[in-house]
Amino acid sequence: MVEWRSLSRGARAVPQPWATPFIWTAAYAGAFGLVHVLDLLGALDSTGLALAALSLLAALLGVRGSFAAAPGTAVLCWGFLNFFGAYPTGEISWAGGRDPEWIACLLAAALIGTTTARVLQARAAYRRVTPYES
Repeated sequence: MVEWRSLSRGARAVPQPWATPFIWTAAYAGAFGLVHVLDLLGALDSTGLALAALSLLAALLGVRGSFAAAPGTAVLCWGFLNFFGAYPTGEISWAGGRDPEWIACLLAAALIGTTTARVLQARAAYRRVTPYES
């Protein structure tokens, strides 16, 4: 009979989130690149598509970021959407009906990404520490 044993020693710690300034830099560069690609593809005519793409970016950054980085990530993504993806193009404007919804959507995406990552990492850490009975 063969018995498999782990070669690691002790429990591994839950990974630390990336530094907030790094997440914000990635949000800035990622939103800039994403909006540029959407513009080249002619997809900025539909702000819904741009909002969905930036929300996905915010969620992916939320997976590696902390909860403190989520509001800044949302505001950076909203800034690029507002400046390049919505009329009037090239100006930061505030439309009372749409902009709070856009920011809320982007913030929710970043928080969902962060929460999902923390829950999955905590569950994995708990399983590594809990004795396994076969």
